[in-house]
Amino acid sequence: MTTIHSGVSAAPTYSQTVDLDALEPRFAMLVDELTSHPFSAEALSKALAGGISEAGATLRAIPIQEGRLLERGIAMIADLNPDLAVLTQNVRLPVTKAALELVEKNDPKHYRSLTLDAETGGRKSFTPDLITVNRRTKLAHVVDVKRSLGSYEVSRINELKNRMLAAALIAPDLLYREHHRLVADEVRIVILNAENQRSDIPGGVWPLDHLDHLVEVTGAGKAIGLLRERFHARINENWMQARHTLVGLKAARVPAHPSGEGAGPNQGETPDMGAGLIEENEQPPTRGHIRVGFARMPRAGAG
Repeated sequence: MTTIHSGVSAAPTYSQTVDLDALEPRFAMLVDELTSHPFSAEALSKALAGGISEAGATLRAIPIQEGRLLERGIAMIADLNPDLAVLTQNVRLPVTKAALELVEKNDPKHYRSLTLDAETGGRKSFTPDLITVNRRTKLAHVVDVKRSLGSYEVSRINELKNRMLAAALIAPDLLYREHHRLVADEVRIVILNAENQRSDIPGGVWPLDHLDHLVEVTGAGKAIGLLRERFHARINENWMQARHTLVGLKAARVPAHPSGEGAGPNQGETPDMGAGLIEENEQPPTRGHIRVGFARMPRAGAG
């Protein structure tokens, strides 16, 4: 995917700003929670001792846990904006056949003013990582957070965007019925890519450093970047401790050579598993036109 820039000449400023000192204890608790058991030094030592299969399984779990870190960190920062209602608890948006057909067979201008009934949902659904609703502007964002889009083909990204747009057609009715009568006059979708490498701003694929504009909190993208760095630094620190522990245990079990000479060059050594890490019902009131589309960058000077 070619990176398409927004064309915004200057970033707007917002009334809310991240206070990293105030967030520090909460970030520390989150990192501790998500690394204490699966990626502690003790757990990693056991995985290394268990062989390459067990070690590989542990490493493959890192991207999953990092995804949880991103979702919870973004929700934490979005809560700093008092205008935003932030929904993160498994909000399932129905994806109906009618909604998918509208999205797949029509130009967005033909369906952007439509909204569908949430009670006509079928078997398919889409569960976003979070939904934000600005109570003041009545603008909602359906957000999917990806640690990386490196393995996604363009067709797969387009399929994801179609499902999200179809779900967005039903979001206003569902938000009103099931979430304290939240009103959304416009719903936009956005895929946040944490690696900041593949982006299409007009097409709804944003780098994580644009998070400021999504939650309207200055410094949000930088704060999440720091949270990721701390997460990886903690795992790397535990990984190095685990390797040293395992090497020490192996060396302690090697018997002294009968001749008094040192052990052979391959005795007491531990295969290096790699110092790096693998990342990887009341009816709602009649409202005006409901607009659906991709997330958009704000104009310069807005806030």
